[in-house]
Amino acid sequence: MLILGSASPRRAELLAQIGVVADDVRPADIDETPLKNELPRPYARRLSVQKARAVTAPDGALVLCADTVVAVGRRIMGKPVDVTEAEKFLRLLSGRRHRVITGVALRRDEKIWQRDVVTSVQVKNLSDQEIAAYLDNGEWQGKAGGYAIQGLGAMFIPSINGSYTNVVGLPLAETANLLRGAGYPLFKGAGA
Repeated sequence: MLILGSASPRRAELLAQIGVVADDVRPADIDETPLKNELPRPYARRLSVQKARAVTAPDGALVLCADTVVAVGRRIMGKPVDVTEAEKFLRLLSGRRHRVITGVALRRDEKIWQRDVVTSVQVKNLSDQEIAAYLDNGEWQGKAGGYAIQGLGAMFIPSINGSYTNVVGLPLAETANLLRGAGYPLFKGAGA
């Protein structure tokens, strides 16, 4: 049995791309406040593990959890709370490179496998009109850093270095390796 510890439809869609459909979805309910002076990568790693531990699961079940963070330097940019914060995020990202970090944790009983993946993302210089139109569209809602690379936000991203699926919210190559390492059958019916 595989339990996805996330309410993110994007994570479920990404898993489906590699033929993985969770048997159940049980979002983890934890405090996601960064610790004092916590850096982005350790923060993403910590949250993914805490989420995996927080999900109730029957013995032997696998629990898959992830947390995606957008970081500019040491600054952690979570999901904007309102349009004002989303605008602030977009203005900060405009014309610069930032990192998207996803911590992925897989738990079976007391054993936890964990990986974190970093992708460098370049944002073009955004005009006031582009920012206003994007904010009006509402795509920024519920997105770390206030944008979605898999949607209209893609027109703001001239280049990335690393995993595209990481920026969407779940690095598939690393997630597949974790699942395979835990004995989860990938490529069901494909003879692999």
